[in-house]
Amino acid sequence: MFKVPPVSAERLPGLLRAMPKAELHIHIEGTLEPEMIFALAQRNGLRLPYASVQELRSAYAFSNLQSFLDVYYAGASVLLHEQDFYDLARAYLARAARDKVLHAEIFFDPQTHTARGVAMETVVNGLHRACADARTESGISAVLILCFLRHLSEASAFETLEQAGPLRDRIVGVGLDSSEQGHPPEKFARVFARCRELGLRLVAHAGEEGPPAYIWGALDALKVERIDHGVQAVHDAALMHRLAQERIALTVCPLSNHRLRVFPELAQHNLRQLLDAGLAATVNSDDPAYFGGYVNENFTQVFAATGLTVRHAYQLAFNSFEASFAGTAEKRAWEHQLKESFERFVEHD
Repeated sequence: MFKVPPVSAERLPGLLRAMPKAELHIHIEGTLEPEMIFALAQRNGLRLPYASVQELRSAYAFSNLQSFLDVYYAGASVLLHEQDFYDLARAYLARAARDKVLHAEIFFDPQTHTARGVAMETVVNGLHRACADARTESGISAVLILCFLRHLSEASAFETLEQAGPLRDRIVGVGLDSSEQGHPPEKFARVFARCRELGLRLVAHAGEEGPPAYIWGALDALKVERIDHGVQAVHDAALMHRLAQERIALTVCPLSNHRLRVFPELAQHNLRQLLDAGLAATVNSDDPAYFGGYVNENFTQVFAATGLTVRHAYQLAFNSFEASFAGTAEKRAWEHQLKESFERFVEHD
């Protein structure tokens, strides 16, 4: 393992912003800033229930996951045409590139859009075209992960998978998101088994508000390769041991956890506990337009609140590349860039 050089506390935030990283837990609909919501509503001739950008932003005061989802789904209603999805993804990828994200694995929720009459092709083609253009223009690598909404039925998930069939070459994997409580992973075991047969990579939200049992279910019933969130794992010692031994990555989202009251204070976040127990935790932004920060804000704020060190910074960035669904050659190249970035930073410390 790379010997992490010392960096002064004053310069650590600068290193967090400058170091290369991957983002593995980002909902593209959750990057829809209020300004873009109003712009798309005007372009598409829609009337919003908010008088101004500021009034909409003031609605972003959430008490739990469901209170957020209510606003989130309302915001997504302005996305109607392929160009809307293209513009949304391009805006995120431009921001991610500025945050030194080399690779992004982007979640999207097709059922949110197909339920409104938007075709699957409209969603996927807009997002995919944005990923291709961003790679050509800025070098950022991005792939798409289709997420099933867990508050909907298994039948709806199967229907969504069928709709995505002709576009499967544009989708690297599937996930499971939306309301966690009351919707255990086992509900979607057959859907995920079919996705596995199709060669799709598998992830699932588990252990955000739900109990450790949901993480066990995601691993054993869905056979996922990564756990999205997973912060409730600390309440089950056997689960913590398994996650560490099998190097099953957790895509942790500190500002999201704080804004949704999983941790009432950011200083209470258990990211350090996860890392020090040997788990392959990563830092991500989840729904940054709603939770007050993109990936670099998540890094700098959770480090400031919890006292994480330069050693943790390197481990988190390294974990993000290792846990990605990129090829081995790309991972090694990114990890080499990561080491170089730390060495360069220390030279000027």
